[in-house]
Amino acid sequence: MDAAITVNEVRKHYGKVQALKGLNLTIERGEFFGLLGPNGAGKSTLINIIAGLVRADAGGVAVFGHDVVRDYRHARAQLGVVPQELVFDPFFSVREVLRIQAGYFGLGKENDPWLDELIDALDLSDKANVNMRALSGGMKRRVLIAQALVHKPKVLVLDEPTAGVDVELRRTLWQFVKRLHRDGLTIVLTTHYLEEAETLCDRIAIIDHGTLIALDHKRALLEKVTGARCRLIVTLAAPLKAVPESLSGMLKQQEGVRLEFQLDKGRDPIMSVLDALRAAGGVLVDLQTEETDLEDIFVELTKRKRT
Repeated sequence: MDAAITVNEVRKHYGKVQALKGLNLTIERGEFFGLLGPNGAGKSTLINIIAGLVRADAGGVAVFGHDVVRDYRHARAQLGVVPQELVFDPFFSVREVLRIQAGYFGLGKENDPWLDELIDALDLSDKANVNMRALSGGMKRRVLIAQALVHKPKVLVLDEPTAGVDVELRRTLWQFVKRLHRDGLTIVLTTHYLEEAETLCDRIAIIDHGTLIALDHKRALLEKVTGARCRLIVTLAAPLKAVPESLSGMLKQQEGVRLEFQLDKGRDPIMSVLDALRAAGGVLVDLQTEETDLEDIFVELTKRKRT
């Protein structure tokens, strides 16, 4: 596959803060790629470097082979970025904003059919001639997505696109984005809603303190980092006086009669846990098991990085 984005030994400092520490990353053409990390990990810095808004101190970034500094015109033309912040021009209507954005790429009225398609797909038809100031936050978010797509880029970067939006908008957005992906668009997603990344992304990278700490396909990442683990959630009829010492290393959370254990399925049989609870006087009311998910991986890796 051809590389959509290549990040090679990228470093960036802000004073004494080292935001990116020699980051290497390749995103392939047509991928739905997740870029995850805690606040301050360096995600926004990396996106701003890819978009040409920030200059790296060292290293280089290319979009479909076009260096974002030396060949910035071609690199920008391949890229659409939906920013985290709601940035908008308050003096124009939705359609005017999209036409102005298209004009930055040398596109005129011949691009109007595509603008109409974007407006319709993002449920903006009844707001097309409404001033941006009159739109709700969710509607402004839709306009930002349309702006990023007016020039038909090959790569779409979504930086926290569903932060603070309602369920309806989230569903509409992902239906539209998945359609774009099926049509061949490369998508890069940063999000704190880890279930979104787990559902949507082909491969996932996790960065922390400017360093890449994990990169793999979802299933391989789950298996490689945690092995065959699962959660066992037990509800008892009454609280235990004390959790058996043999279970203390597995216990992750205790709230009254509800106990949550993390088990290694190869070494920690569920029945042995239940037997130990019964021996301690526990009366079982309910139990459930859950497979390890991306949130578990994220917490484990970023916690490991800090210790």
